[in-house]
Amino acid sequence: MAQSAKPRAPRATKPKTAPTPAAPVAAPEDEASFALRSLQQAHANNKRYDASDEELLRFYEQMVLIRRFEEKAGQLYGLGLIGGFCHLYIGQEAVAVGLQSALNEGHDSVITGYRDHGHMLAYGIDPKVIMAELTGRGAGISRGKGGSMHMFSTDHKFYGGHGIVGAQVPLGAGLAFAHKYRGDGGVCMAYFGDGAANQGQVYETFNMAALWQLPIVFVVENNGYAMGTAVKRGSAETHFHRRGTGFRIPGMDVNGMDVLEVRAAAEVALDYVRAGNGPVLMELNTYRYRGHSMSDPAKYRSREEVQEMRDHHDPIEGAKQDLLRRGVSEDAIKAIDKKIRAIVAEAADFAESSPEPAPAELYTDVLVGTY
Repeated sequence: MAQSAKPRAPRATKPKTAPTPAAPVAAPEDEASFALRSLQQAHANNKRYDASDEELLRFYEQMVLIRRFEEKAGQLYGLGLIGGFCHLYIGQEAVAVGLQSALNEGHDSVITGYRDHGHMLAYGIDPKVIMAELTGRGAGISRGKGGSMHMFSTDHKFYGGHGIVGAQVPLGAGLAFAHKYRGDGGVCMAYFGDGAANQGQVYETFNMAALWQLPIVFVVENNGYAMGTAVKRGSAETHFHRRGTGFRIPGMDVNGMDVLEVRAAAEVALDYVRAGNGPVLMELNTYRYRGHSMSDPAKYRSREEVQEMRDHHDPIEGAKQDLLRRGVSEDAIKAIDKKIRAIVAEAADFAESSPEPAPAELYTDVLVGTY
């Protein structure tokens, strides 16, 4: 008969004592100094750029050029001379002019999405070759094969014009990497919209750019409606300048309807980036007066809302009032307006009279010639 197992003696237990508090984890040296608004205060200290009369006149002239050019493009689209998609920049002129006036034209790189005509004009590219591209002519900046959405000029360091939403952001990181690799001191300015701000590739790029301290300024042109959905309905975080916080990228919140405020913010951001500190994320709060594209009736907002922006926040009218307060005459301003109308009319005539690309162009620039 098997013996029953002896009962086990109870284990000795140690008297319970209060747990020893864990030693605090030492934070990296720069963590304490990092803050979401680390550049916002510097911008707040000097909110508007102290432009000379000549500089402000130039900003005004560039914004009027973009406005009149885009209005003419809309007319040509209605006449059937521009095909495909056409996204106008009317209302957002102060963003491209204010930011790109602080760049080294032809040295710093610029890349954007498909609303690209204004950025090219702000970078000093000839209106005639831009309009010729819009109308699909061989004299266009991309030989008529890019159209409205895919303009490109390596000579001017303007790298598009991209139709895939958000795709230009990682390409911009590549341009910034090239500047750093070559040691040429250049910076890339990569634009994208509030709609593209929710793309995953944008955040992969933020991580890489911060990790490698790339010389890039990420610019969110927040016009409030993406393709047609109000920001608050499509984004959990509607303050886009905060989106880089998780990657230790400082953000800046800027009034994109005031060209002098935009230029002042650009100075702060570019000084930071050129000093080797890595990327900056700028949110430019702006507004487009037209729909997302020429085919968009923009029924998702009221006429009253658009008119209120035109009447009280228009960037061109704001610059004009600044000029008048400085003593610049109405006649001088009217002379600029007349000059710009002539330039735009000449660009349209040039485009309409230029021939379409030769059929052989179908087979060029499809593959690179050497590897």
